[in-house]
Amino acid sequence: MTEQDTAGKAAGHTLPAKLAAHPSVRAVLAARSSGARPAPPPVIDAAWLRALCLAAGADDAAAVSLDHPGLAGEREHVLAALPGTRSLVSLMVRMHRDNTRSPARSVANQEFHQTDEQVNAAARSVARALEDAGHRALSPSAGFPQEMERFPGRIWVVAHKTVAVAAGLGVMGLHRNVIHPRFGNFVLLATVLVDAPVSAYGQELDYSPCVDCKLCVAACPVGAIGKDGSFDALACTTHNYREFMSGFTDWAQTVADSEDAADFRSRVTDPENASMWQSLAFKPSYKSGYCVAVCPAGEDVLGPYLDDRRAYLDTVLRPLQDKTETLYVLPGSQAQRYAERRFPHKPTKEVSGGWRAPGKQHPDPPDGH
Repeated sequence: MTEQDTAGKAAGHTLPAKLAAHPSVRAVLAARSSGARPAPPPVIDAAWLRALCLAAGADDAAAVSLDHPGLAGEREHVLAALPGTRSLVSLMVRMHRDNTRSPARSVANQEFHQTDEQVNAAARSVARALEDAGHRALSPSAGFPQEMERFPGRIWVVAHKTVAVAAGLGVMGLHRNVIHPRFGNFVLLATVLVDAPVSAYGQELDYSPCVDCKLCVAACPVGAIGKDGSFDALACTTHNYREFMSGFTDWAQTVADSEDAADFRSRVTDPENASMWQSLAFKPSYKSGYCVAVCPAGEDVLGPYLDDRRAYLDTVLRPLQDKTETLYVLPGSQAQRYAERRFPHKPTKEVSGGWRAPGKQHPDPPDGH
């Protein structure tokens, strides 16, 4: 085939003469013809992929097929995000435990945000490398919330926790956080979608790293986690995500409903206003990551709990329980009753949560911490 013939054809199709004559088109087709730009491997090597993830900054990673039964509910959303997706790569970056456990929200929130940035950067790096290898790849945001035009429905692209469990990186704990067998629940997750199969996929764990201590139940200030395995997503969202989208909506409504500055100040305290400003100016603040903070599961985490459980309770759990802080609850909710009974020193504040029909219309449980 002559160079002229090569420049006029692509993927078995004859190109229009004007397009075929373009210098970029001629360069691409010539490179293909000479083998300088080989086709990407039909199957991604699992060892290469894992090494790529670790080099990008992940502390653990594994791939899972989109055909995995545990991802049936994700399939539609994944294919909408990246048509042709065949595999998902779950990446995990561990958090600094003492920072996460700190009663000072500035310390704990900084840890969440910095780790979130690291796992997002790692996922993007992996997606770029896969693209350089000739694959289509996508790295959805690791954070919450994301696709707000869907609110109050599903507002994330892919459920990172669901993918991580299917890939064998951990098991969902009582507190609805993934527990890694080594790092425990002190991890944040990201996912990379790619359009090729992987030579070996991760296998789901055949046990749960959870030690059934129920400390997450004891730590939650609004009773969102039940000893029986139940979970009140609305109670969790209303308080913990107070300064994310829904809480900001409630705050904005309060501003609009106030008759004047004095009325507004009677509804919103100066510390609350300052905290909302800080979230808007910097990054949203989690009000309570306590279920993550107290969890002793994971081989790297478990030692101090086994050595002296009383000391663990005194140094990790009690400071969070004893802290005086405002708890945000829906009026008349179980969360309000629980908070007032269990933590009388923590004042409760009734809010709408930002939902148009409180208690009835709200999003699915957030996927991130």
